[in-house]
Amino acid sequence: MVNHVTLDYLRLEVRRTLRDTGFMIGGVAMPVMMYLLFTNLGDESESGWKTTSMIGMAAYGAMGSALNTGGGVAEDRAIGWLRQLRITPMSPRQVVVGRALTGAVTVLPAILAVLAAGGLVNGVRLDAWKWAAIALLLWLGSIPFTLLGLGNGYRLTGQATGVVNMVCNLGLSVVGGLWFPLSLFPEWLRSVSSYVPTNRFAQLGTSVADGHAPALAAVLVLTLWLLAFGSYAVVSYRKSARTA
Repeated sequence: MVNHVTLDYLRLEVRRTLRDTGFMIGGVAMPVMMYLLFTNLGDESESGWKTTSMIGMAAYGAMGSALNTGGGVAEDRAIGWLRQLRITPMSPRQVVVGRALTGAVTVLPAILAVLAAGGLVNGVRLDAWKWAAIALLLWLGSIPFTLLGLGNGYRLTGQATGVVNMVCNLGLSVVGGLWFPLSLFPEWLRSVSSYVPTNRFAQLGTSVADGHAPALAAVLVLTLWLLAFGSYAVVSYRKSARTA
């Protein structure tokens, strides 16, 4: 269970993250600007694309914010903060849970900002329950990427974590179809995309926008990636504990 010690640590880390100007620009402002740019260039004004792109960019922003959690971990390792945490009453499990919860909280600004841009600027119209369900599913669906970021942060140096997270963010976004419609992809890439977590991540929201529940295949693929990234985070944390 999450006790008061973990909650205190969570509040500390959330404040640190939200005060980071780079996080607010790259994790929140950038997805909004990209969404508005991609949907308002040329003659592209079809409302269905504006809705799909809105969900894709909200997923992109959420993933970037989730991965950013790993960057904070790598910085903490470099300055010795993790060693200090190990001599506090907090258990290793509480430290990891606190960091994971930090990632879960800090993805919300990116999701809400892009959804707000879709509704207020691009005129996307959905039922109230759909807006709420899309935000909730994207929030929950971002957990695997938080674990991926944590795994990178516990295993790599600060500079390497930043590079690897950027490659993961860009690569998974493009191959997963968060930036461009999958219809533009060649057939083989569309087949690969169906196994990429970002593709299924966005499907959680697009399914609701279309008026039906997320497909079982999307849930299963994301669950498998959750287990894989979670195992990676645990192994990386144990390695950092031995070498720190």
